[in-house]
Amino acid sequence: MTNLELLIHQNANAYDWTNKLVETIPFYKWEIIPGTVASSISWQVGHLIISHYFHSIMVIRGHQMDILRQLPVKDYSDLFTVAPADQSTGKFTAEKLFADLKTMQQKSLDILATVTEEELQNPLEPTPTPHPIAKTKFEAIDWNMKHTMYHCGQIGILRRIVDRRFDFGLRVV
Repeated sequence: MTNLELLIHQNANAYDWTNKLVETIPFYKWEIIPGTVASSISWQVGHLIISHYFHSIMVIRGHQMDILRQLPVKDYSDLFTVAPADQSTGKFTAEKLFADLKTMQQKSLDILATVTEEELQNPLEPTPTPHPIAKTKFEAIDWNMKHTMYHCGQIGILRRIVDRRFDFGLRVV
């Protein structure tokens, strides 16, 4: 398996794990902000939409006009980057956020499929905001997977607080 194939596989796997957690949480619980964690499922999903766009699309191939026309990326960026979770409450339905997450994940994988092994060490596409971690395309794609799993963990904690523990299929004997 090449480095690129591994990166694509890891990102797809991180998306799958996130979706497994998210799709089992009732939509009516998505905006609960528990006292112990200043976040919500809606905020986490909105944040992932924006982070996937930045880490695996924009710095890899630049802005994608089809996505900018289809999704409210600017609004999502304002609400789900550094704004607190309570500012996004009631702005978008859980159904829309989940659909847009899947759209962004698919676009991410489509973009990653266009990258060549040789491009992985190339510098990132220029952006107004510098990438906080990466200098190369390899580093950005690798970080996207790690960042996704970091938030997947947060979603798992939130899920346990607002609904119930996620059953990973483990059998306790």
